[in-house]
Amino acid sequence: MRRWIAAVATLLTATAPTLPAWSTTVGASPGDAGAVRLTADVDRDGVLTPADDAGEGDWTAGRGAVFLPNLDDDERRCTVDAGDLEAVGRVVDDRLAACHDAGDERINGVRDLADLAPLAVDALRNVSDAASGTVTVFPVDKARVFAGGRPVGTLSAKELRRGVKLYLEGRDVVRDRKKWDGQVTVTVAVTDRGRSSADTVRLRVAPLMLQNDLQPAQTVLAGRPAKGDGWWGGDAPYPDGVPGEWRPFAQTLRKATTATGARLRFLQGTPSGWKDMWLQDTFEPATASMPAVGGPQTLRILIRSGNVWDFDGTATPRPAGRLLFRDLRGPDVGIVQELADKASPGLDDLLNMGGNIETLPPYDGYPHGRIVYGSGARRPDPGFITMVTSQGYQPPVVIDTSWLMIGHADETTHVVRANNARGWTLAVADPRLAVQLLRDVQRQGGGSQRLFADTNAKHKPTVDELLRTGVQGNEEAAAHIDEQLEILLKATGLRTDELVRLPVFFTKVPGYGLLKALTPDLVNGLSLTDRQFAAPDPHGPRLHGRDVFRQAAGRALARSGVRVHWVEDFFWAHLGGGEVHCATNALRDTSRVTPWWSGNVASGTSTR
Repeated sequence: MRRWIAAVATLLTATAPTLPAWSTTVGASPGDAGAVRLTADVDRDGVLTPADDAGEGDWTAGRGAVFLPNLDDDERRCTVDAGDLEAVGRVVDDRLAACHDAGDERINGVRDLADLAPLAVDALRNVSDAASGTVTVFPVDKARVFAGGRPVGTLSAKELRRGVKLYLEGRDVVRDRKKWDGQVTVTVAVTDRGRSSADTVRLRVAPLMLQNDLQPAQTVLAGRPAKGDGWWGGDAPYPDGVPGEWRPFAQTLRKATTATGARLRFLQGTPSGWKDMWLQDTFEPATASMPAVGGPQTLRILIRSGNVWDFDGTATPRPAGRLLFRDLRGPDVGIVQELADKASPGLDDLLNMGGNIETLPPYDGYPHGRIVYGSGARRPDPGFITMVTSQGYQPPVVIDTSWLMIGHADETTHVVRANNARGWTLAVADPRLAVQLLRDVQRQGGGSQRLFADTNAKHKPTVDELLRTGVQGNEEAAAHIDEQLEILLKATGLRTDELVRLPVFFTKVPGYGLLKALTPDLVNGLSLTDRQFAAPDPHGPRLHGRDVFRQAAGRALARSGVRVHWVEDFFWAHLGGGEVHCATNALRDTSRVTPWWSGNVASGTSTR
């Protein structure tokens, strides 16, 4: 708990907190009604002093007060009933999303107080008993102001004489900069004996900042099976028995996480929905921070994926997303959602998932990194992707993923550490390397070697079979990845020779003409730290008793100082169209990042 929270803890109660007394560091020279002064933390040092006066009516990248979107649940008062998780329609989703600390009109205990931005009105010594003050916020639906533990709109003469400590509570995040840019104004106006005065400060809500894969995982999340069919309206659209063989997946994932000190937590769906165990595709983790005494005050804000499905003619947000409200929302953890009123057309909805939203770490010109997402002939929902990209500090890079069956950015690239100037590079799925390795095996007499030989897969192609029938689709994938890399290399300044290439063989999905990874997609792993990577076991062909895909991937990553932990996900995830990354998510340690309010704002333009 932060030090200053402890200092005020004895002054608070759970139902009606008593707020800290007026600080004498502000308003050292009380005035009269002609000199009302409202102070916010304009210089971003966590305290209110006269140094905050300059520029208080403007907000710039270098100066201006900040407030949090207070969307967590510090007293755990928000509940989710079992029936909520499988309800058809979006009434439940709207209700769940509306329950949070900013959804009521009280300060929800000591911990909640820390999530509010301090403001102060100087003591006005000479006002009469007839004096009155008003406190207004614009836009009124984006923030509210508390005084004495209650929402405040007026100030009495008594309050004006002694000075008033105020607290600003943010009620939303930026969703579309064209509709709201995140800024609010707070005005205090005082009237007394025919005279009036006013003072205004401008503040900005903290943006949602996406984490990146070089940050160490603190908590790793994955799904686990439950009793029941596991898919709404019948079996999941997967091969027989998929997802299955959960125990080997869980055991190998636990071994990997234990090696790095991360906590592993399994979430369980309902009988009708546990097979939707794609944690990566259910939400994208972010943080929101503001300056405070002792260091930034930070909330985790989980961005629910923008999936809306058609359940017998009724538009219903993806039910698995409701697990976030049941299992993850709580103190310092909030959920935001931006859901369309109807399902996206065709396969476009697959692009509304968290696996299609990745983040580049900071690099020259982009001190907070950049978002990467996939679009093309198929596109994510415009409202959802607008919210993700409207935060203003991690401008997006857009690559074409519409040629992939699932269509996610995490299917072809993954950020890994590197011994270069920026400290990172991209691991890339390389279909041509996969063919090269297969040909090497064939040349050395291993053409009859089977892929997936040590699994329970029904289809176990030989090296000869793949090279005879599958190379054309695989080369198509390689050409598409070349196009992605052209964009990514231009956007980042990386060189081709800095890339870490991992063998993945792609194939066409019958009936769709789209491509997917036939062999476990080695880039679709989970970074546990910048030096520890949990990758799907490729079950490739063997040469001299060793899996050639495993060998190639392990050596390539080792050259970047990354150790691989092999996770068995073949039946649990791979046959269902995903891998370790898709079937997990991670809440990462973001404490070492450069605060978004210090440093320049990167350009808001997209690269594609």
